[in-house]
Parts: sequence; structure tokens; C-alpha cells
Amino acid sequence: MTAPLVLDSVTHLTAEARGRIAVCASHGAVYAAWYGARKGVSALILNDAGIGREQAGISGLEFLDGLGVPAATVAHTSARIGWGADMPARGVLSFVNAAAASVGLRPGMACAAALDLLARADLTPSPEPEPLAEARHEIAEAGSGTVRVFVLDSNGLIGPEDAGHVVVTASHGGLLGGRPETAVKAQVLAGIYVDADRGLDDAGLSRLPALQDRGIAGATVSAFSARIGDGLSVWEDGFISALNPEAARRGGMIGQSTRDFVAAMVASAT
Repeated sequence: MTAPLVLDSVTHLTAEARGRIAVCASHGAVYAAWYGARKGVSALILNDAGIGREQAGISGLEFLDGLGVPAATVAHTSARIGWGADMPARGVLSFVNAAAASVGLRPGMACAAALDLLARADLTPSPEPEPLAEARHEIAEAGSGTVRVFVLDSNGLIGPEDAGHVVVTASHGGLLGGRPETAVKAQVLAGIYVDADRGLDDAGLSRLPALQDRGIAGATVSAFSARIGDGLSVWEDGFISALNPEAARRGGMIGQSTRDFVAAMVASAT
């Protein structure tokens, strides 16, 4: 019996995931589900990220149901978002899709027990999903001088070219496995994330101190103000729920809209 893949992020899946059961401590929104399906997983367990606006944190379950892939989320209060090892160790299922229910998974079940059931089921790799719409946008009118503003569906889309700019991401605000170097892959001016309703041990905010240590302004928006996994929703709908001292120094405040927060960050650098 092949052991399940246990990862801090769904974006760490590789081609070797095809036909495997994966447990990833990413949010359960459509982007994460699509990414797992794209790698051909046979079943996927994610974190419900506080569920949030329009139930975005679990929206990937229905998406995977459409592909016939069993999927579930663990409660964000039972396992730290971003910590893969927490999922089988402490996670408790909060939601399951119909494909998962058909093999015996149910809310309230321990993640470890769910993995045992999935391992005994006759599962097949996910079919190739349809491409998603563009997941990276520049908001040209929000930039000024040399500072540009980019809106991304995932923190994983940040690259070295984003150094010195503002990135608005729809990823959760948690470090991956608690490792500070995973906060952001470039020395950006400011980074905005979704708080995943904070969750166990405030894991949904754990990027903020790591960003502070690098001199990067960091903030989260409430998961109930914007749809996690949807960068444009974070830009258009988000309201700041937490921020680090560098963000406050640059004019950020709790309760600001994402647009006003970004305007403050850009103004502080120009």
C-alpha cells in the first residue's frame, strides 16, 4: 500500500503525485483543488481555511466532485494551515464531497482514519481539468514611480521579478511548516494574504512576523471579506484584519480596504 503524500502546500505536488492520495495543508478553494487535479491526484485532503466568504475555503470540494475525485477538508481549528504534518496527526474532517462520502469519509472523522479508508478504495487519477483563467494581474493604476502592484491567486506565483513591488495574494497567511523562508520568495515592498480565520495557534497569520524580520510590510485580509484563492476578490473586497509593525509604519491600519492599504504602501515608497 503506497503511503499518502503529506505536503505543506499543494503547489509542492509534482508529476510523481499522479494516482496518489495527497494531504496538503493549503486552503480548500478552487485554485488548490485545480492544482491537485492537474497533477493527477486520486484523492485530496486540504484545510478549510476558516470557510470564509461564500464558502470559498471549501469551494474546491465541489470542483473535484465534478472530476470524480474524492476530496475533504480538515477544520482550520484542528490542524495548522500550512503545516502538512499536522493534517494526519491532529486534523479532523470538516467537509467532504460526494465522491469522498461514497467511500466512507464523513465530517468529524479523524484525518488519519480518512486516509486509511481512501487507501483501501479503488481510486484512479484525476482527469485533466480545464485551464483556469489568468491567475496573475497587474493593477497598473495602483502603482506609482518604480513601484508596481500585482494581484495573484497564489503566493506560489511570486518570482524574483516582484522584488520591490506590492503583491496582493489570495493565499493564506501561514508559513509552510513554520519555516520563515517560505513567507515570500522575493524581497517585495509589501505582501497581502488572507487570514484563513486565523485558525489553530494563529497559524493563518504566521507569515507576518517572518516578513517583519525581512523589513517587508505584511498584512492579512479577513477570510470573511474576500474569497481565499481569488486574487481579484482580495483586491476588490478585502479588509485588513492584521498587519505587522512595518506595515503600520508605512500607514497601514486594521480595517482599511485592500485598495487603501496598497495605496499607503505605494505612497510610503514614492
